[in-house]
Amino acid sequence: MNAALLKLLRRLVQKGTLTVIFSSGKKVVLGDGTGKPAAIRIADAEAERAILHDPGLKFGEMYMDGRVVVEEGDIFDVLSIIKNNGVQKAATFANSLVGLWHVLRQQMKSRLPVNRNRYNVAHHYDLDGKLFNLFLDEDWQYSCAYFHPPGISLDEAQRAKKRHIAAKLLLEPGQQVLEVGSGWGGLAMYLAEATGVEVTGITLSEEQLKVSRERAARRGLSDRVRFELQDYRTMQGRQFDRVVSVGMFEHVGIGNYGNFFRKMKELMRPDGVMLLHSIGQVYKPWATNPWIEKYIFPGGYIPALSEVLPPVESTRLLVKDIEILPMHYAWTLRAWRERFVARRDEAVKLYDERFFRMWEFYLAASETAFLYDRHFIFQLQLSPSLETVPVSRDYIEAKERELLEFEKTRSRLELVAV
Repeated sequence: MNAALLKLLRRLVQKGTLTVIFSSGKKVVLGDGTGKPAAIRIADAEAERAILHDPGLKFGEMYMDGRVVVEEGDIFDVLSIIKNNGVQKAATFANSLVGLWHVLRQQMKSRLPVNRNRYNVAHHYDLDGKLFNLFLDEDWQYSCAYFHPPGISLDEAQRAKKRHIAAKLLLEPGQQVLEVGSGWGGLAMYLAEATGVEVTGITLSEEQLKVSRERAARRGLSDRVRFELQDYRTMQGRQFDRVVSVGMFEHVGIGNYGNFFRKMKELMRPDGVMLLHSIGQVYKPWATNPWIEKYIFPGGYIPALSEVLPPVESTRLLVKDIEILPMHYAWTLRAWRERFVARRDEAVKLYDERFFRMWEFYLAASETAFLYDRHFIFQLQLSPSLETVPVSRDYIEAKERELLEFEKTRSRLELVAV
């Protein structure tokens, strides 16, 4: 048994009930006996040393490799106990130095002139589409849903998200809209069908580009919704009435926020409006969790608002509205995780057991970040113009009601067609 690791775990887990079975066979029950119990077994002494040395990276790796095995509960239950106690309690002088190295490494990478955006996007989004079909909603919305009213299904919440964003964009028929990071095309198609705008969606994922174009063609939208394999940084000579970006800003990189907002202003007409939807943190994090950065989102970074607003202000773009959605992504991730785990056999068949555990860990860790680290979604509405956006927010709810009626009418027509 690793005595130093046991000492660390005793200091860390003071609330809840976590049983740890060490490689020696010794069983230790940690915590105060409250809450839902969970138990893990560490398979070998080398895994124990790795977790002690670099817990932020190695605990996830050991779980992926089957060297940390959950004996009671699931990995979400284990991570919830750890996060609820505060992971900072696991800090030692040695692993703090390792953590500092991760921070410095990510800070340097984010400022390198080498463009790795295409690689970073492909790492995650060019996976087999059947994987995402295991857990996403019917429209393949891979970003935070909007559970308004509370208790609605994932499909309904994703429609509510698109409706909420469309309302904030103040769309009129015939306007030109740019979507930066267009995913599998669902939002672009919704905006075109619901409001009569023309949308250009740009992505760095060849797989998403292919799927988006196929979906638009099947829905007869190819003349109004176009998708391009395009880096926003190299777009030239084009301006749009509206710009929207959902779940893409997290991939921009810490050192590139000023360039991002300057480019968005350049791409907007003088009376334009932009809606930016992104994950945020309550404090400046300096770096992404090293396991997430290595295996899930290389180059990713979740900022504090204090890191976002200064580069916005430097462009003289006007902040017209900031909305915080504090729990909606936790609910979204729970729905994704439950769906994914329920289809474990299909995920394993697509890849393998290690890949399944990697994605299960990713979804569980992300959910706990919103529950215990107080991550949130912010929607930032920007414009170069003082007059374009109304002076009160009543227009948002009014437009949402109008869009909901469109959705109901469309559903009725589709039922009649069938």
